[in-house]
Amino acid sequence: MNLTINIKPEVRAELVRQAAAHGVDLGDYAANLLEEATQVTAGSRKLTLEQLDKALEEMAQFSEKIPSLPDEALSGESLYRDHD
Repeated sequence: MNLTINIKPEVRAELVRQAAAHGVDLGDYAANLLEEATQVTAGSRKLTLEQLDKALEEMAQFSEKIPSLPDEALSGESLYRDHD
């Protein structure tokens, strides 16, 4: 599909710079950006295994500093003590 959009010259210059930095054609680069944007908006963005590993490592980075909860903290009575 062909799509014509009007963008500011400075935006085009930045897209050209980024496309060159990635070693791809400007049209391919812009199309890829649009595809990624629609996936994120739709909530269907998929992570590569490397991205998932990195995200999990970042989440676990300081996990040893999180105090453990006693078993009673997760009991039904404790969780629902303000309900009848």
